[in-house]
Amino acid sequence: MAQKITDVVGTSKESFAKAAENAVQEAAKTRHGIKWARASDFEMALDGAKVLEYRATVRIYFDLDRK
Repeated sequence: MAQKITDVVGTSKESFAKAAENAVQEAAKTRHGIKWARASDFEMALDGAKVLEYRATVRIYFDLDRK
């Protein structure tokens, strides 16, 4: 079995976990056979001390289609 890896950035106004989940859901719209995901980078958009948005970079692992 061979897999491909792609990085996807998800965003959420709620949490890092929701941002990572959103990244996986977006990837699933165009990728088949997703097997693993690893959240690596976490960022926040800020307005002073207020968090406006959470961002998570998620590495998505998926199977390559066999022809």
